[in-house]
Amino acid sequence: MIGMGAVVLFMGVILLPAALGEHPDTSLIAMGACGVSLGSMIAASGIYVKARALQPHAASVGVSAESKNSTRRVRGGCDICHGDLPVIHCKVHQIHLCPDCVAKHYDFRSCTYIPSTRGGTLPKKAKTLARVQGT
Repeated sequence: MIGMGAVVLFMGVILLPAALGEHPDTSLIAMGACGVSLGSMIAASGIYVKARALQPHAASVGVSAESKNSTRRVRGGCDICHGDLPVIHCKVHQIHLCPDCVAKHYDFRSCTYIPSTRGGTLPKKAKTLARVQGT
């Protein structure tokens, strides 16, 4: 499928200079443009199909699409879902909220929001670099 798309793309590219020669022909320009776009789409579809076919094989080998830390609870995370890092602090209710929980909690009449002071836990190397750079 990828090879067939490459052939159609190449034929479309060859038609474009022929259409723009001494006697310009609008139908050849349209045909060349269609060949380029159709060939690109066929090649991209071939790459997509190949990636989807390899996906179950990668899972059986032990390669995970998601990181190993995604199932772990984040330390100092959201006060509602206890999952993601908080970005907003509701001063009225005194809770730290992640982006998903802000939409559920949002009340413009009574709540006052400020950026959350809870930072993510940085590895020691990143903390050391930040201290050396003076930030």
